[in-house]
Amino acid sequence: MKTWIKRTLLAAVAALSLGGLAACGSHHGHGRDGWSEERVSEMRGKAVERISGRLDLTQPQKAKLETLADALIAQRQALRGAPGSNPRDELKALVAGDKFDRTQALNLLQSKTAAVQGQGPKVVEAMADFYDSLNATQQAQVREFMDKRGRWMGRG
Repeated sequence: MKTWIKRTLLAAVAALSLGGLAACGSHHGHGRDGWSEERVSEMRGKAVERISGRLDLTQPQKAKLETLADALIAQRQALRGAPGSNPRDELKALVAGDKFDRTQALNLLQSKTAAVQGQGPKVVEAMADFYDSLNATQQAQVREFMDKRGRWMGRG
């Protein structure tokens, strides 16, 4: 496998893992339980439209992008855990006593790792299908975006 593909996949898994942990600790005004499913769906739609416009995607390419977005949302849901569970409470429970609960921390780590391993192949497959559907110019735009460390979409 090419080095840049490995780096991209590793970065995606790391970002999802760190994003899951960050979501546990900070909600930035989105309510105690984070984003609602409606908010996630709204942001998914905006992201798909923005990326579609920037890359000038065809309908089949856009469909593959939507599949990728769905796979990423499924990964997010798997990392967050069961509906109604609060990841922040899980982290707070680790330090509730006078000793750090190492056993529960390892269980939490294993459950999050299992979620990544369970959904990860679907994310990789969806990313590969989307990327492989792009023409050379579009692929170059994606690489340029990655070289600029994410500033392509107007952030940072």
